Amino acid sequence: MNFSLMTIEEVLQLQEEKKVTPQQVWDFFLRKREEWEPRINSFITVINRMEGNGIPAGIKDNITVKGLRTTCGSRMLDNYIAPYSATAWERLSSAGFSLSGKTNLDEFAMGSSTENSYYGPTKNPWDLERSPGGSSGGSAAAVAAGMVKFALGSDTGGSVRQPSSFCGVVGFKPTYGRISRFGLVAFASSLDQIGIITNNVKDSAFVFSTIAGHDPRDSTSSRVPVPDYREIFTEVPGKFTFAFPDDEVLERAEPEVRKEFSLFINLAKKLGGRGKQVKMPLLNYAMEAYYIVANAEASSNLARYDGVRYGLREKAKDLLEMYIKTRTSGFGPEVKRRILTGGFVLSRGYYEGYYGKAVSFRRALASFMEEIFSSAEFLLIPTTPHTAFKLGEKHDPIEMYLEDFFTVFVNLAGLPAISIPWGLINGLPIGFQIVSRWYNEIGMFRLAYLMEKEISFKNKLIQKEV
Repeated sequence: MNFSLMTIEEVLQLQEEKKVTPQQVWDFFLRKREEWEPRINSFITVINRMEGNGIPAGIKDNITVKGLRTTCGSRMLDNYIAPYSATAWERLSSAGFSLSGKTNLDEFAMGSSTENSYYGPTKNPWDLERSPGGSSGGSAAAVAAGMVKFALGSDTGGSVRQPSSFCGVVGFKPTYGRISRFGLVAFASSLDQIGIITNNVKDSAFVFSTIAGHDPRDSTSSRVPVPDYREIFTEVPGKFTFAFPDDEVLERAEPEVRKEFSLFINLAKKLGGRGKQVKMPLLNYAMEAYYIVANAEASSNLARYDGVRYGLREKAKDLLEMYIKTRTSGFGPEVKRRILTGGFVLSRGYYEGYYGKAVSFRRALASFMEEIFSSAEFLLIPTTPHTAFKLGEKHDPIEMYLEDFFTVFVNLAGLPAISIPWGLINGLPIGFQIVSRWYNEIGMFRLAYLMEKEISFKNKLIQKEV
């Protein structure tokens, strides 16, 4: 049996009927991992111990699991053993899932290519010369190659959805606060959100229902009730309304992506959607606001890594030298760049001119999105400007930041979004997003599932039974 092609619910049903054992499920995915992992470097830490139902999960290595290393892809935390587990993993473990390993990422989740990892880059299983995206590239590549049934990532500015588009899988980011951030190592606290990567929409909804919900250990955790995944797909969406961006915004995508996106819009109309094109001028400034807010929060959150309490500590003759040597050798170039930028925008004389304006813009963006959703249930928009680029191709940091043009506005506004695979362009996957109003994950899953059934995309990487 090819468990990669089944939903989680179908695998559990087979176990309940005694047609397969948890060990058989675990061994199937273990063989996949043995086949793929030496080639793509998805994991920082691998686990060979089967537990519970044997269905394996990958957990991004900035999400803590008690007793295991949590490195955040950084030399700074190479020897750090987590003393507690994240709420998300506690809930998955209680539900019977097994941990296959901690997945690779851009250092401290800062990047869009998974090239900024102290443990080497992850490769895209569709083309080993290309990036899987980032920063959750290890999670996306592991799911795409069928090494795990699903994986958790973190999404600060698109870090679940962008690699999902590059790797041809489903990437879901919930409304801010729906999944507890307890145990997620902070990058930018007001933007960070744990997300889910799967090979189908039903699995995404299943995992969401398992891990979402209020957590008293996270003060930003929402108390809005979490839907039962089994109820999400009982109703078939009827007529619905959606918006899609104007040509000025879509010009940011390459011509082939725009052509495929027009077909995506046509499919939504065919399925009963009434669409309207909307001007979205604020998206042209979202990148700037995002990198000001994110880097400011990062500079504050990463101040704790100083060699005193945990992590790397370099030898030095005095305390100041230890601080300098530890942070200089412990952090990679991208993390240093963001810390310096964040410190600058928070400094006296520049705070109001940069950070203050970015915070004001964020409020304006939220109001703008609320206006869009007052007349449309969903926003359809590309996930990435193009397909996966080659490893080492993008040397300019600004060029790399622009990879997130279509995703960062979602985090700034705290909205839910899901990227679903659409098809191939020159043999490489491309995905498109469905964005909705706050807490409308149910409606979003239903529409994504409806569209997924009509889309002809097949993940060739998981077709082969091992």
